[in-house]
Parts: sequence; structure tokens; C-alpha cells
Amino acid sequence: MRPSRLLVTLVLLLTGLTVLLVLAIEDVAAVLIVAWGGLAMVAMVDLLLTQSRRNLDLEVAMPESGFNGLSVPLRVSLSANRGRLPSPIDIRLALDDGLSAGWDEPIGVEDGTDALQLETAMALSERGEKQLHRLSMRYASRFKLFEIIADWVLDRTISVMPNIMPILNGTIQTQMLPLIDGTKDMRLRGEGSEFHQLRDFVAGMDPRCIDWKRSARLHSLTARETRAERNHQIILCLDSGHLMGERIGQLSKLDQAINAALALSWAGALGGDLVGFYSFNSRPQTFVPPRAGRAAFAHIQATSVALVHDTAETNHTLGLSNLNGQLKRRSLLVVFSDFVDSVTAELLIENMAVMTRKHLVLYVAIRDPALQDIVHPGDITLDAIARSVSARQIMQERQQVLDRLQRLGILCLDTAPDALTAALVSRYIDIKSRELI
Repeated sequence: MRPSRLLVTLVLLLTGLTVLLVLAIEDVAAVLIVAWGGLAMVAMVDLLLTQSRRNLDLEVAMPESGFNGLSVPLRVSLSANRGRLPSPIDIRLALDDGLSAGWDEPIGVEDGTDALQLETAMALSERGEKQLHRLSMRYASRFKLFEIIADWVLDRTISVMPNIMPILNGTIQTQMLPLIDGTKDMRLRGEGSEFHQLRDFVAGMDPRCIDWKRSARLHSLTARETRAERNHQIILCLDSGHLMGERIGQLSKLDQAINAALALSWAGALGGDLVGFYSFNSRPQTFVPPRAGRAAFAHIQATSVALVHDTAETNHTLGLSNLNGQLKRRSLLVVFSDFVDSVTAELLIENMAVMTRKHLVLYVAIRDPALQDIVHPGDITLDAIARSVSARQIMQERQQVLDRLQRLGILCLDTAPDALTAALVSRYIDIKSRELI
């Protein structure tokens, strides 16, 4: 409880009036006692008529877990044991970093209301175990002379996990239908293709698919059908250095990469491949050996929840060399990393060039959409033009690095965060259909 502006103003006015009366009139004690006593009496009546913290009950309901980058409903039930609820009320929440929720404007309550249901969306922007510590409510007393502050200790915990909504809603499985359900059967030729079945040769089929030995035995043309080879090895390599801590919108680049990596892990399991996980920053971090099926996804998801970005610069030489020493067979390496300019990307280019001698490397970069807005400013001012020139130079250097990587035989994917997951799964399907691994 604290005095309101109205009470402070009344006290200051009464103090000034008291000083003037004492200077002007000799015997004013009775008048001043009545004035100050009246104000004190009104203040006491105001407190007696106002709901106290003890007469208010609060209940908070929220999910035990949620996905990073999304929001979860937070419901607050407020009721008065006797009397009615105060109006308006101002609510504030004490939350861990990575959670944001609250009511920016005071909430009005109808006269005579003794119970109130409130709901807000609590945004989740960081992975891990997060807490709601305390809810504070402020409201004015009946005569507006005091501000009553009520606190409730919540100690409620919510587990924020990487966003796997594209997996749960079937988006990834829909993208993978050409590989897993035969909607578009992969008829591939060349070394490494997997035999699927024999069928009668009909007009319009490629003559190179004819199995001449079987055709001679059966005295009719028979064609061999092949499909995308399975049991390839996919390693998801996540750079968790300080550049990956940059936020694009609500999430950091590392969180965007984790969400896309989990989607690709699920797609790889559906495609019959073995999926592993590796993280590195200034030093090599966690390595999860490749596994098949949904067990690989569950293990990678549990590992990625605890992954945090480092404040130090990424050591690509140490990280990629350590990974290269642990892999015994040709694999698809999906490297999520970032760079500032062509100078800082030199070590990245050199080490990925070494990896391409044995493995197929897909480099994934997350583009910042804000750069495109800076390149094309809405207001033509000297400051906006200077920022536009700098942003254009950054984009040109970024494209030069990607071009160098492609000339070395490294596949590149540079896309905006909102299109990252779909583009990555599409590139994986393309790699399997072309038998590049």
C-alpha cells in the first residue's frame, strides 16, 4: 500500500494552508485539528471500504510445456471472498528471461463483480525450464487515496522445447510422401540405386532400364525399376558460437537452426536414413552417433533442448576436424553456421573444402530479412542511404562466399527463417532423388 497522487496533493495543500493560517491567525489550533483529523478519518474509512489482499483469491493456469517461438495461454482467475472486486486493476508478472506476458493497460471490472477470468498469450522465446515467479496487482482504494499492491508468489515452471509443430501437424510427412508412399516412385539409374521391382517393358519407358538377361529367359522385354537408396548417414552439425546467438524476430539463429534440424531429423527417419547430431563452437561439443527411425529423433530432440550459444568465436577448424575423425563412412553433412564477411569466412571455406573430399556437405545459412529492408529504405535521407550502401555491401560479400562454396562442390541453402524448414526438407528430398550421397 502506498499513498496515491490525490492523497499527496491533499496533504501538500493542507500543509500550505496550515502554514498560512499559523502566520495569519494566532489561535487556529482547533481548525487545524479538525482539518487534519478529518483527512485522517477519511483515509481510514477509505482503507476499511477497500478490498485487502487477504480477501482476494488468485488461481493461475498454464500448460506445463510449450514450443519455442510460439505462445501459450495464461489464465488468471481472481475472486473476492466478500464484497466486490476493485476496478480498474493493473497486473504485472515477474518472469524469467525468454518469457513475455502481461497486460499493458489497466483492466476494467464491472460494478458488483466478485469473480473475474483473465487470459493472455505468453510468448516463449528461449528454450529450457522457465519460471513464473510472482504476480503483482495494483488497484486504487475506494476513495482513490491509496494504491493497494497485492503480491502472489507463483513459482510455476514451464518447459520450453524446440518447435516441432511441422512434425506434429503432418507437414513434414506430406513433403516426404513422394519417397515414403510411392506417390512419385523414384526410378533412378546409375551406381548406388536400389533395386525395387521388375515389370513388363511398355512403350515410353527408357530402354536403358531393360534387363536383357531376364528378358531373354522370359522371351519378353522386362524392365528393372529402382528407387532411392536408403540407410544413408546424415549428420546435423550445429554451430553454437556467438554469431548464432543473433536474434531474427523472436528467435535466435541457433533456435531457428535447431527447429529446422529436428524437422530434417524426422524427415530422415521417414526416408529410412540414419541421422546423427553434432554441435561445436570454440570447442567440439556433443556428438550423437547416427541412428535409425524415431529413436534418433527423440535422442536429438533431448540433446538440442540443452544446447546454448557460446559467447566466444567459433573454431571451425577444430570443430569440423573433430567431426571428420569420427565419421567412418560417406555421409551427408548439414552444417548450420554463419559468418560476417568474406574475411571471417575463410576458415569456414577451407575446412568445408576438406570435408567435401569424403562427404557431401550442405551448408545452411539463415538470411536476415531486415537487410533487404535497409537496402531499399522508405525515406531517402543521407543516413538511410549510408545504411543502404553498407547493407548492400554485406549482401554482396555474403553472396561471394556462397558462390565460392558452390564452386568447391558444396551445396548451399541461404533462406529466410520462416522458409527454412520447408526449403531444407525439399533440398533433402532432391539430394535423395538424385542419389548424391
